[in-house]
Parts: sequence; structure tokens; C-alpha cells
Amino acid sequence: MGIASKPQRKLLLLGAGLMSLGACATSAPTAISADHLEGSALSRNEIGVSKRTEFLEVSIDPAASELNEADRARIRNFVGSYAQKGHGPLVLSLPAASANPQFAVTAVAEARTIAWEKGIRYDEIEGSAHGAGAANSQPMILAYQAYEAVAPECLSKAALDFSDVASNNNLPTLGCSVRTNLAAMIADPADLLGNRPMEAGDAGRREVIMDKFRKGETTASVRTAQESGAVSRIVN
Repeated sequence: MGIASKPQRKLLLLGAGLMSLGACATSAPTAISADHLEGSALSRNEIGVSKRTEFLEVSIDPAASELNEADRARIRNFVGSYAQKGHGPLVLSLPAASANPQFAVTAVAEARTIAWEKGIRYDEIEGSAHGAGAANSQPMILAYQAYEAVAPECLSKAALDFSDVASNNNLPTLGCSVRTNLAAMIADPADLLGNRPMEAGDAGRREVIMDKFRKGETTASVRTAQESGAVSRIVN
């Protein structure tokens, strides 16, 4: 075996020193928990989504021939909520067991008309039936599926030791209040499950804008004096 030269011995010693430092680095204790090395404070406090069924029962009066105004108002409000946050079809369920079968059919027809007037297309409405063989008269039922945002469970601040400075990690409650507030503000929690499908673009409008762009004309919409956001000169 040959004898290493002085420069070679220095290199060998340097390599051995680096290896020992690496070993120390991998085995040294750390106060950083594994969950702090991935994601962010917000990703550790995610908003959940739950699915529920909203429904409205409308009694079938044995002596009535049409819906009363109070029931019409309830149906309008219910259909309006469906238009805002409903998913899937709006179900109109006809009671198979009814003390007034003719009125039950009329009530479903009226509810369908109210839905149409609220902007619900007929292909968004699904007919159904329930209560077959029931001993008592059943109500008409309107139903749809909706989603609800579930806020994360935030730890009480009293459970934390703010004087503990053993590490510079953020506290487990960081971002939880932000997520809780966001869960209360989301208009349609179903958006948390994925992007909504995009509607087809307006090809005609796109051609108009492109034509103006090619001609060097402004592509902004023309505003009238009533639409102007300028401050009135009267106050100057």
C-alpha cells in the first residue's frame, strides 16, 4: 500500500470531517414537527364540505282546489334558494296517498309553474312520488341537494403556552380563524370540491373585440354620463 502525500492526507481528513458533520446533521434533535415541513398554516386547517338534502313539505288540504298564498310564498322562497345553492335536480314529489288526489296534482303543477317563473328550466325539475300504501294523507314534497362548508375545529388559545420559545414554529392555531371566517362567507361550498364547468364563450363578442384590436381602437365598453364614476363638480 502506497503512502499518501501531504495534500492527499489533507483531502482525506477534510472528507472525513464532512462525513462526520453530515452524520451529526441527520441525527441532531430538532423542535420542528414533520407537519411544519409541508404545506402552510392554512393547509393545516382545511375547510370540510358536507352534503345535505333541503326539503319543503306542503300540506294537501282535503277541501282546497289550489295553493293558498302562504304556501305559494314558501315555495317561491324554497325555489329561490335552490337557484342560489342547489345542485342536481329540483325534485317535486307527488303524494301517492292523499285525501284530495286532484288537488295534489294541481299543487305539483302550481309548484312547477312557480319554479319556471323563478328561472328554473323544466329539464332541471324532476318528478317523483312517495307515500304509496301510507295510511294517512301525505304532503307534497320539494327537495334538492346542497353543500355546507364545515369549519375546522380551532384549539382554544387557553390551551397554548405562548411563553414557550423552544422553537420558532408557528402555533397550530395559526390560520384556523381565517379558515373559519372563510367557511362562513363562501357562497357555494360546492366550489371547494372543484372548479365549476365553464360555459361556452360568446364568439360574436370576441370577434367584435378582436376587430377593434386590429384597428387600434379601444376595446372598452362605452359608458354614458349616468354610468360615469367621476365626482360631481358641484362639490368642488
